[in-house]
Amino acid sequence: MKNITTTERTSDLELVITRTFNGPAHIVFEAWTKPELLMRWWTPKSFGITFVSCELDPRTGGTYRFVFSHPSFEQPMAFFGKYLEVTPCSRIVWTNEESAEGSISTLTFEEVDGKTRLVLHELYPSKQALDDAIASGSTGGATEQHEALDELLATLVGS
Repeated sequence: MKNITTTERTSDLELVITRTFNGPAHIVFEAWTKPELLMRWWTPKSFGITFVSCELDPRTGGTYRFVFSHPSFEQPMAFFGKYLEVTPCSRIVWTNEESAEGSISTLTFEEVDGKTRLVLHELYPSKQALDDAIASGSTGGATEQHEALDELLATLVGS
């Protein structure tokens, strides 16, 4: 049975994305915190975006910086922020600081019977910031990202 990604706007400020993955929490967590793994699934292929660099220091107080290129970009685009909380295999909270209207993301990992339920809460500073994120399509790649993560996990769990 195929796992389904659900996306729900739960308020004027929050978007919640949920998905169950076929793999234990420690492997799903690694896929989110090891650059060599994250780069294999995080950018939806249909967006035509490629990683230029991926720097992660996944610990409370650490930082991250992803730089992407795309044929339509005049110059590479960066996503960056700070890790506010990192509890291995359980929870990651980070800031998204690439714009004045940045969000705070909270990701939880819940393992049951060797599968991991992942819940991502995106909290925006205003209704307009969330509306803009949805309108720009930046929140629309989750299903494709998760399918790529499923493919990666299948190779990691089997090894």
